[in-house]
Formats: sequence, C-alpha cells, structure tokens
Amino acid sequence: MKLKKATNTALQVCTGLYLAISLILTFTVSDYYIFNRISEFGLFFSISHWFKKCGLLLLPLAVWYKKKCCSDIAKYFLPLFTVLSCCIFGSFFDITLMTETATPAEKVFASINEFMPKAANMSLYFIAAALELICCAMLFVRDGWKAGAKSFIYLPFAIAAIMPLNIFENFFDINSIPQDSFLRFKNFTVWHFLALTALIGFTVGCYFLLKRFNRTKQQEFLIAGAIVLLVQYHSKDSMLLGDGYNVYNNVFAALPLFICNIGVYISSLSVILKKRFLYSTSFFVHAAGALTVFIYFGKDEMSNYGIFCSYSILYFCLTHCLLFGLCVLPTALGHYKFKLKDCIFPLVYYCCVIIVATVASGLVSTFLTTYSYGGYTLTLGDYGAPGVDMSPPNFAFTQVNPLPIAFNYIPFRIGNYRFYLSYLIALYIVYVGLFWTFTGGYYAFITVRLRIISRSAATETLTQAVREAAQEAAATEAEDGKNDD
Repeated sequence: MKLKKATNTALQVCTGLYLAISLILTFTVSDYYIFNRISEFGLFFSISHWFKKCGLLLLPLAVWYKKKCCSDIAKYFLPLFTVLSCCIFGSFFDITLMTETATPAEKVFASINEFMPKAANMSLYFIAAALELICCAMLFVRDGWKAGAKSFIYLPFAIAAIMPLNIFENFFDINSIPQDSFLRFKNFTVWHFLALTALIGFTVGCYFLLKRFNRTKQQEFLIAGAIVLLVQYHSKDSMLLGDGYNVYNNVFAALPLFICNIGVYISSLSVILKKRFLYSTSFFVHAAGALTVFIYFGKDEMSNYGIFCSYSILYFCLTHCLLFGLCVLPTALGHYKFKLKDCIFPLVYYCCVIIVATVASGLVSTFLTTYSYGGYTLTLGDYGAPGVDMSPPNFAFTQVNPLPIAFNYIPFRIGNYRFYLSYLIALYIVYVGLFWTFTGGYYAFITVRLRIISRSAATETLTQAVREAAQEAAATEAEDGKNDD
C-alpha cells in the first residue's frame, strides 16, 4: 500500500512538472516552428516531436483519471519517440529570427519574442523528456506490464488530437497565393459557411455521440476535449513567436485577454472542476462569444487568416468548435442546468474582463511603441497600412472598434494611448445583448422541445389507447365467436 501510494504521489508530481515545463517551452520559437518546415528539420525528428506531444493528452488522463487505455498507450508508445527526439534534434535549438536579412521591425520582434536563452531552452527540453520517461516507467509500476489490445484503438485519435495544425503548410507557399484568390478565407465566402457548418455539425455530432454513454463516460470525454483544447490553444504561443497568428506576431498577444482566449480556461476548468459558477460563465458568456465570431469574423481588413488550410484558420476553427462544445454540452447533457439567477456572476465577470483588457491594451501598446532595438522603434496602426509594423493588441476589442458607429466621447489615457469610456460602455452593452440573445434562444429551444415531447407523448398515449381498444375488441369478437359455436 505504501509503495502504491508513493507511486501515485510521484506520478502526479512528475506529470504536473512535465505539463508545466511543456507550457513554458511553448514560448520558444522552435517548439512549433519546425512542423511547416519538415524538409529543413527532418521527417523523423518532426514526427517524433509530434508523437512525443501525445503525452500532454495521455499522461493526465492516465494519472489523474486512471484511464487504463491511456496508460497502456503511454507505456509502450511514448518512450520510443521521446528518446528518438532527444537523439536527432539537429538544429532545433539554433532556430532564431534574429538574422542579418531581417528587417528592423523583425529584429525588434525577435528581441522581444526570443527571450529564453538557448541553454534554458535545451535544459527544459531534456528535463521535460526525462519527466515523460519517468512517468511512463511509473505507470509500469502502478499498472503492471499487461496491456489490452483494445487500448491501442485510441492511439490514432490521440495522434490526430495533438496534430500540429501548421503541418499542412508544407504543401503550399502562402505568399504565392494572391489576396483575391478563391482559396483565401474571408467573411461570407464558401469557407466561412463551411466553418459555420463544421461548428454546428461538430456540436450536434458530439451531443448524439455522448448521449449513448453514461454520465461518467460523458465527463471523461469532455475532460479529454478540454485537454485537447488547452494543448492546441497553447500551440499558438510558439506560432506567435515564429510565423505569427493572424495579424499578431509578438508574445504579448498570448496573454489570455481576448474573450474566447479566457473562455478556453473557463470552459476547460468548468468540466474539470464541475463548479456551478464556471459552468454559468462558460454557458452565458463564452458560448455566445464563440458563436458570434463564427457568424462574423471581424472586418476583412483587420484580419489575415490566410487560406482555408493555413494554420490561422485551422487553429481558429478547431479551438472555437471545442470551446463552443465545452460551453454548451454540459447543459445539453444535463450535467448543469442554467438558471436566470446564474447570470449575475458572469455579468460582473465580463465587466472586469473589459476593465483588465483595457488597462492591458494601453500598457502593452505603450511598451511596444517605446521599446527600441538597434535604434528602431515599432509603429502601431491599422493592419496593412503603409509604414505600420503591427496592429494594436486590441484585447477584448478595447482598442479597435468593430462596431459600425463611432463612440468617441469621454476620452481618457492609459500610457500613450487614448481610450473612450463611451465606446467601452457600448462594447459592454452590445456583448451583454449578445449573451442575452443566446440565452433567449436557449430558452426558446427548450420551450419548443418540451412542446414537441409533450405532443409526442400525447400522440403515443392515444395510439396506445387505440391499440389496446382494438386488441380488446378483437378479443371480445373472438370470444363471441366461440360462444356462437
């Protein structure tokens, strides 16, 4: 018993450290930079680095949720690729954007983004690998050597769930595709409607799939989805530092101050911790937020999603499908029932988000426009404008107005940047209106569904009564026939 308890404690500690170090490593350019440059960094290393990341999904499920299938896969699958990635890393740790051919602005970004020294990157990389191997070894101690063949059915799903979404960029050069190409993702194009269809199909499909299982199984699938969402969300950290995501290309854009980014944590924690205030915030605030951006992705001139299979759009669609699913499925499956009184905390929470996002936008913008490297200072402005290096951070839409009406009243300053209190109040009111619209749609759906169910039940009752009456009449007629005989 003492050995088992010590093993479980050590497993939990090592897994926690492994996840924490892996999170830190996402803030290095190299972590995801290699996956759209497989010919440069080698097929075997790229695959081993990808497959090794399956530990981010398998180990938490095996350690904290005692999933035997995940333990079996981790024990016999992860060590091979973890060791291989430590032996053939090549120039992985030498990746830098601080080159002689870089523009002055790119050098400024590189000096900010590449804040982790190479020695620290290498040390953390090998420590994470060692912790992953230790966890696999302790799973042998805890669960033994036997492995069920059925466990490995889930292996392809684990590999697909942790897939680096920039891997498809090995097959095209985004710079060679014209801005007016059919392949470009913009509002109200065929790709936009396919994305919206994918959101609906994903959510409905997950609902009917999970309805087949008991509540415990449903909870386990939701937790697995939350882990996948967190892993894919943090892949963006490295992409921001290397290739950029949408119009953002510096580490400050990784701050979780966009509404959906905060929702990643809220929705994931809601299914893991099963707390009512997290469920209510996830359902009332972040479900509406995720759905809204699928309906309208923002002004085309403010965005640069690339083509339908580039990293930006694949990341956006996958994470927002998972986010919306995690927001609404607990309610749809009956794990949590939203009540009107539950909206009080989310309304206060969203107000606090606007305040924090405004302050952070001002401070980050001030830093970026006063920081210099090599005598060059960045300029912020509208995306794509001449002489502009980058767009403002615009956390929670607090800097760039997406609304069709200007609200330039009651100005105030944070650092070097001017904000308008009238706009921030209007932004809050508009989003609260969206939250209530979504909630109203939910109650309308429930009302219609209950009426359909009641009518169906009444029809079934009537049909049963008619059937029973017919059977009784037939029995009576048969009895009468016998009496006549």
